[in-house]
Amino acid sequence: MDKFTITSGILFALADCLAIVSLIKPDWIVSNVGGEMRLGLMQECLTIYNRPQTCIPPSSLPYEWGICLLAIFIGSVGLTTTIVLLIVSTWERSCVVHARYIGFISMILYCFAAVIFPMGFYIPQIGGEPYQLPHNVEVGISYILFVLALWITVISELFVGKVCLPHI
Repeated sequence: MDKFTITSGILFALADCLAIVSLIKPDWIVSNVGGEMRLGLMQECLTIYNRPQTCIPPSSLPYEWGICLLAIFIGSVGLTTTIVLLIVSTWERSCVVHARYIGFISMILYCFAAVIFPMGFYIPQIGGEPYQLPHNVEVGISYILFVLALWITVISELFVGKVCLPHI
């Protein structure tokens, strides 16, 4: 196993962890007007005027966010499969090719989710338009972690494909 394969495996694992953490945390959309509202793909939390925080599963997840959740979940399963294939490639070198393609598909799914997510800004809790948040609402750390996971996946794909090496 060469250093590029090891590096890509570590980066794929980091991207997978970041994507999973972003799914778990309900901080995709946040607002501090009249209390604290935190919306996520798997739960939403509300704190009204210093009362205890209440977290519930989303009452009605917009279909765009449902597609986004599915794409991230399948992409994370793909990244986990890629990591396993990169480990197996220590003994069976041909597994790197399969890992490369599965990692690429995961990267495409993450890109798709990043583009689809802002289409759901029209929900009543947010009150915006697709791709346009109102001034009192902003994206939270979970979305930022997810975009970071997306970029790390792109960099990992470059390493596993050895695109950075000159072809002599």
